[in-house]
Amino acid sequence: MKLKFTKMQGTGNDFVVVDATKRAFDLSSQQINQLADRRFGIGFDQLLVVSTSTHQGVDFSYRIFNADGTEVSQCGNGARCFVTFVHEKKLTEKLEIIVKTHAGIIKPKLNSDGSVSVDMAEPSFKPDHIPLLVDKEENSYPITIGGNFLEFGAVSMGNPHAVLIVENIDVAPVKTTGPLLENDALFPERVNVNFMQICSRQNVKLRVWERGAGETLSCGSGACASVVHGIKIGLLDSPCIVSTQGGDLTISWAGNGNAVILSGPAQSIFDGEIDIETNE
Repeated sequence: MKLKFTKMQGTGNDFVVVDATKRAFDLSSQQINQLADRRFGIGFDQLLVVSTSTHQGVDFSYRIFNADGTEVSQCGNGARCFVTFVHEKKLTEKLEIIVKTHAGIIKPKLNSDGSVSVDMAEPSFKPDHIPLLVDKEENSYPITIGGNFLEFGAVSMGNPHAVLIVENIDVAPVKTTGPLLENDALFPERVNVNFMQICSRQNVKLRVWERGAGETLSCGSGACASVVHGIKIGLLDSPCIVSTQGGDLTISWAGNGNAVILSGPAQSIFDGEIDIETNE
C-alpha cells in the first residue's frame, strides 16, 4: 500500500501529515511506529491525520499518533502545522478553522505574517482531568524519582503535563527523570514531562520529554502547560516567550476561565510517498 504524506515542522517538533479527507486512515500502531523510525521509515515525533468532520460548524477532525503508535488527544505544534497544511493543500480558504480533537475543539488561525496562533482552550488543574492519582489539587506535588526528591506542577492541556522548575536547562535530567516520571504510577495515562528554566517574568527556556516520543526539540502543549503553571504560582506574566531547542513560541493566558493562546511558526519540508507493508 502506498501512503502519500507531507513532512512538516513547528519549532523543530517534526510531523508527518496525512490527508484522510478522501480516503480512510487505517494504519495500525505497529505500522505507525515503523514509519516513525528515523533510519528505516520517514521519521517523526507525531503523525497527524486530517479528516473531515461530521459535526455541524466544525471544519475538520484531527487525530494525533505518537512515534510509538499510541494515539493522543492534543498537540499544539501539530495544530499549527495542521492549519498550514490544509491551506497549502487548498482544503479550505478560511484563515481560522474549527477543528475537533479527542480533547475537544481547537481554533488554529493563520496569521498574515505566516505564523499560526492556536486557541488551545482552557487548562485544567483538576487531578481527575489530568489524570493524576492524588487526593486533592495543589500548586505542586512531591515525589521521589530515581532516589531524588522533586516537586512538580500538573496541568491538563487536553493531554497530561508535569512541570518541573530547574535552575539550568542545559544540565536538567531530561533523559533520566523524564522517562521515570512519564511512567510513574501517579499518572495512569503517562505524562509529558516539562523542564522549565525561568529567565525573567516573560521569558523561559524549556525542554520536554514527551510520552511515547522521548525528548523533542519543541512541544506546543508543553509550552502552554509550563507557562500556565508559572503564571498560576505567581512566577510568570502573560505573554511569555518560551525558548525551545527548535525555536521560540509565544504563550498568552489571562488566568482562570480563559483559553491559552499558542503562537509560533509552522513549515512544510517536503511531500513524499512510501510503501507500507500490509498483512494482505
